[in-house]
Amino acid sequence: MSADAFLAAREFLWRHRTDYDTACRDFRWPELDRFNWALDYFDRMAYGNDRPALWIVNENASGGGGEDKVSFAAMAERSSRVANWLRGLGVRRGDRILLMLGNVVPLWEVMLAAMKLGAVTIPASTLLNRDDLLDRFDRGRARHVITSPEHVGKFADIPGGYTRICVGAAAGWRDYAEAAAAPARFAPDGDTRASDPLLLYFTSGTTAKPKLVLHSHQSYPVGSLSTMYWIGLQPGDIHLNISSPGWAKHAWSCVFTPWVAEACVFMLNQPRFNAKNLLAALQRYKVTTFCAPPTVWRMLIQEDLKAYKVALRELVGAGEPLNPEVIDQVKAAWGLTIRDGYGQTETTLQIANFPGQAVKPGAMGKAAPGYRIKLLDPDGNEQDEAELCLALDP
Repeated sequence: MSADAFLAAREFLWRHRTDYDTACRDFRWPELDRFNWALDYFDRMAYGNDRPALWIVNENASGGGGEDKVSFAAMAERSSRVANWLRGLGVRRGDRILLMLGNVVPLWEVMLAAMKLGAVTIPASTLLNRDDLLDRFDRGRARHVITSPEHVGKFADIPGGYTRICVGAAAGWRDYAEAAAAPARFAPDGDTRASDPLLLYFTSGTTAKPKLVLHSHQSYPVGSLSTMYWIGLQPGDIHLNISSPGWAKHAWSCVFTPWVAEACVFMLNQPRFNAKNLLAALQRYKVTTFCAPPTVWRMLIQEDLKAYKVALRELVGAGEPLNPEVIDQVKAAWGLTIRDGYGQTETTLQIANFPGQAVKPGAMGKAAPGYRIKLLDPDGNEQDEAELCLALDP
């Protein structure tokens, strides 16, 4: 089975988690034919598995708040109910679902449910405006929308016969809560090819109009093996990644990579970023692996890190270059080295500093297992300083 090839590749990387040379030399991406990560891997792994898959802590303005904790077994069942319910509303294989939610449990349920259906998810930031959304409908061909009450107004003057689903009550929208009454057993309507579309991302459009990036049932779920190797995730880890839904890094480190490793996704929802409360949460909830952009790391080192007795084992940073003084200050406080990583919406983790490697301050690291990277000039000649180029053959 394709799932067995996927698991064998994962086991290989675990065996060589601190032996980078062997991992890079001998790792091969699994060759998959029919593969649906949610059905063939996640549901199998989650069967009878009561360990936490998702743990969301909601901090309110006064610092308190509630939390949601969902086991792997419950997540598998809940996503199957959502898949059956969405099918009843007309969601079909290949349909595109625009998903605009914050870090709430239904976001993860829908991601899995869409996979099971063979539908294509368009993750959307809650910061998008009307023009952004029109572009998602035009170029993304969205046929279904799932959002929350505070965002339904953004769709008021967006025409079309698309399905409207709200996580909460909203006039004219189907209430997501109905999904809980759907059958708990899901049967797919056919096979999913590993090359079938899974995710459609719109890039941030920093320098031009946002590009469309289409990922398959193989490219992100299986491609996340490279990200897992970088972070150093292991079963039972509690992993916190600072990232917003709608962007690829959220799929990397808040969905696929932790669950590929059978680790718990931990999220801290803050009404406004508060470094002290984040550090307190790392300590209180015994987070073991932590990823944050350098902007956040620079705010954290303004606090007394030594005062927080954390259970952290792995620290990583991504999104922009990590300056050496931040690495030094964190190591002095916690005895851990932040390891930089680089990738794109179009890829998973390409280049990084990996567990067991000595980190050269200011360097982005080495090629990830499964990636062959060279520095080439415009004529295709290898140079010491040139463009990063990925070998695409075979």
